[in-house]
Amino acid sequence: MNSKPIVVVTGGAGFIGSHVVDLLLSEGYLVRVIDNLTGGRESNLAQHKNNSDLSCEWSDVCHLDSNTNIFSQAKYVMHFAGIGDIVPSIEKPIEYISANVQGTVRVLEAVRAAKAQKMVYAASSSCYGLASVPTSENHVISPQYPYALSKYMGEQACFHWNKVYGLPINSLRIFNAYGPRVRTTGVYGAVFGVFFKQKLAKKPFTVVGDGQQKRDFLYVTDVARAFLAALTTKKIGQIYNLGAGNPQSINRLVELLGGEVVYVPKRPGEPDCTFADITKIKKE
Repeated sequence: MNSKPIVVVTGGAGFIGSHVVDLLLSEGYLVRVIDNLTGGRESNLAQHKNNSDLSCEWSDVCHLDSNTNIFSQAKYVMHFAGIGDIVPSIEKPIEYISANVQGTVRVLEAVRAAKAQKMVYAASSSCYGLASVPTSENHVISPQYPYALSKYMGEQACFHWNKVYGLPINSLRIFNAYGPRVRTTGVYGAVFGVFFKQKLAKKPFTVVGDGQQKRDFLYVTDVARAFLAALTTKKIGQIYNLGAGNPQSINRLVELLGGEVVYVPKRPGEPDCTFADITKIKKE
């Protein structure tokens, strides 16, 4: 009988999720991925195709049954599944509430049925809205668009299940992750991925607003290590900011990459600066 601990990673074929899968496999875990491949790609996990410690189910967490086999005997759960982006969430709010709130509740019920020892939720720093900086975990919550609201509602559901059912939960509020496999689609996609794709295609960089806005970027493998730490720590019921604590301007990125620029309208409710106060996560 295999004694390796089982970890379920929802959204495990996505940008951050796939890097978490890489790390978990390297650390000796058995990993089960569930992903509907809306934002994720099978190719993100291609390097593990012959690894018997990884199994994948290409389905939607919104359709989970609490008795689904994928959670059977799972010790841990990492929840990344969901949809993200500002403008599409304004245009289609119901889809975002369904995926990010109802989907999270489905996962929570599956975790409860499996009696898993801990779950870590991938939250978003967008819950802070137009925040003062540096932004601590105790900052007032003020979502400015449906995506931000839906991710915060998902986090609140997690801590409600912690309170009512005793599910051990930690949540990491991600600021701006970047690195290999980052999404490259859309004018308003993840800025690093979009810029790299435009650079390779020798097209102008699409800069949102005036480019003076600053973002707190953290490399994706550092993000993955933080999630593993949140999973294995003895602490539960905790929220942690996840950033570098060193914001950089978008214009600076363009300057480093070199190329022509096309400016597009600023997105509604977007802050001029994201800057994580990472005192808590560094201390713990």
